[in-house]
Amino acid sequence: MKNKLRALLASNAKRGSFRAEGNTIYIYDIIVADEFEAEWFGGVSPVAFVEKLSAISGDVTIRINSPGGDVFAAVAMCQAMREHAGAITVHVDGYAASAASVIAASASQVVMAPGSFMMIHKAWTIAVGNSDDLVSTADLLVKVDGSIAETYATKSGGEISNFLDLMAKETWFTAAEAVEIGLANEIASDKPKASAKWDMSAFAAAPKLPDPAPEPQPSPPQPEPTPDNVIAQRVRQHAARMLERAA
Repeated sequence: MKNKLRALLASNAKRGSFRAEGNTIYIYDIIVADEFEAEWFGGVSPVAFVEKLSAISGDVTIRINSPGGDVFAAVAMCQAMREHAGAITVHVDGYAASAASVIAASASQVVMAPGSFMMIHKAWTIAVGNSDDLVSTADLLVKVDGSIAETYATKSGGEISNFLDLMAKETWFTAAEAVEIGLANEIASDKPKASAKWDMSAFAAAPKLPDPAPEPQPSPPQPEPTPDNVIAQRVRQHAARMLERAA
């Protein structure tokens, strides 16, 4: 069985960014288990996230454009969000896929950008061992799926069983669909349509977001006037004045 999580991390290594500006945290990156993985793949670890969050007092905005990653890391980040003293608002600026959707659904207020997507699916892993080991791993995955579905149900007021069915299908929600099902509260009215640069080939039904707009390039510098072109310019100006007088 292909390790889809490892493929997702490897194909998106070092592509994203994670930072805090004022009371806003930007998770524009994959979600990784620890600092060791962060060294290899880049990405946001629970330790790095908690450090940023704990340094902020009061209300916090978290902006997400992430293809997902490690679900246990996401769960740890969600717990830090619950323990934060201020209100937390999540803005989905592109993708909130996989583990990133768990983070989004843990916020009291979720705002979707026009054109953004939220995706939910059953947990992935890779296992090595005998039949008992593999059965134990499967049992663990069932529990993880139930915990994730409970997070979605708590946010939306829906049924856990319904979200388990949607997770089994790898369901992608548009901004309007996320609001309709209750995983988001509103669609932003003053944000441009989302764009993303993530490799989503690990997922079966990922929609394509527009590529990010290219950075504006500065205009080429204009040549400094030289005596020759200054003279030519004056000749043209003099000729124009003479034509005006002749007319």
